[in-house]
Amino acid sequence: QVQVVESGGRLVRPGGSLTLHCTASGPPGGTYAMGWFRQAPGYEREFVAAISWSGDTTYYGDSVKGRFTISRDGAKNTVYLQMNSLSVEDTGVYYCAAAVFGPPGSRSENGYDYWGQGTQVTVSS
Repeated sequence: QVQVVESGGRLVRPGGSLTLHCTASGPPGGTYAMGWFRQAPGYEREFVAAISWSGDTTYYGDSVKGRFTISRDGAKNTVYLQMNSLSVEDTGVYYCAAAVFGPPGSRSENGYDYWGQGTQVTVSS
């Protein structure tokens, strides 16, 4: 069993920045590919970013490319999502997920095995 916990969501003004944190805790020695998704009210869950288990490869959704950066703490299962130039369209619940069995970089929810409860990001003036 792997537990995923996100944190860092809050209210931020348009144009501002925010960093989300996520930690996946599981059996010793396990390292997982990780991903971030988000869901706005009335919309389906959207792929945001993903990172390989080693951190060498990253993947981004088109709507955040160039503004968001995903990174991880070495080979640890702690990942960060640095979000810059935020707009109201970035508002939503941000979910972190761990891929234990599948390959890294999946843009589909089906590519992830464990999910956090989500953290709310609100961009508003």
